[in-house]
Amino acid sequence: MAKLYGREYTKDELLRLIGDISQVAGAKSYILNDGNAKGVHAVDIRTGSGFGFSVLPDRGMDISFAEYNGQPLCWRSSTGELHPSYFEQEGLGWLRGFYGGLLVTCGLTYAGAPCTDEGKELGVHGRVSYTPAKNVWIDSEWQGDDYVIWVQGKVRETSMFGDNIMLTRKIWTKLGESKLYINDIVENLAFEPVPSMQLYHINIGFPIVDEDSVLISTSTEATPRDADAMVDAKNHYRFLPPTPAFKERVYYHSMKADDDGYAYSAIVNKRFNNGNGFGCYVKYNTNTLPQFVEWKMNGEGTYVVGMEPANCHVEGRHKERLRGTLKML
Repeated sequence: MAKLYGREYTKDELLRLIGDISQVAGAKSYILNDGNAKGVHAVDIRTGSGFGFSVLPDRGMDISFAEYNGQPLCWRSSTGELHPSYFEQEGLGWLRGFYGGLLVTCGLTYAGAPCTDEGKELGVHGRVSYTPAKNVWIDSEWQGDDYVIWVQGKVRETSMFGDNIMLTRKIWTKLGESKLYINDIVENLAFEPVPSMQLYHINIGFPIVDEDSVLISTSTEATPRDADAMVDAKNHYRFLPPTPAFKERVYYHSMKADDDGYAYSAIVNKRFNNGNGFGCYVKYNTNTLPQFVEWKMNGEGTYVVGMEPANCHVEGRHKERLRGTLKML
């Protein structure tokens, strides 16, 4: 049953009270029509609990915004929802369209820092987040007394004489809930093995991230990526106020999973709203995503913490190959 406004409703009880389900929840599809975001397909989903989020089929089926009761869950950069035609693949060009948001997917054949791997020049974090989805399906239905809302699409990275890999993504939620679910299937449609690097760049911002907010997780160990991350590494889970000239700190976590293979991570601001608290959590399966990356970026304006389940590290495909940890599909 759907829980709304402090009580539970069956399908029949709720439908007697409203003219259409869109009165309390649903999905709305539209096209952005201004600046360098002009033409981008977006879908807003409301659950009725105060939780809502925006999916961008034209940007790899990623999630550009999310909020709860008017309070943002994610950090947003200055780039906005850049149209994919502006994608700059080389070097750090990926960052020119990194809007932050609740989720940006990195991959599918390379992720992390730019590098040269087996003679190929690879930029930051791959192409998938700039690739428009096909076969986009936006719908909702009653399943018993649960009302399910979803958006689904297929994102394909392919070229003549090159890779042919497809991500089928379904993002769904239920009426009355304050969480979303992501089901991904990644397939190699070619006839030769292909590198598989995938990272879920989940970007949590103010007001969840604030001075003395904390990362709570099933981590058993946090390993600094480099010298910058070794600075005050013992407090990797505590966050600072916006700090001038702050350099990003990245940590690789060893995560303990439950009996079903799931690990958990949350960022919590216990002081929010006079001590009522506010936070966001991630649950993911370590069987397919054995890595977890913490991106601590407590700069001015770039005030964000990333919780990033992945199947790889973030130092580029060449180093992943040298480590012997590069996954193939």
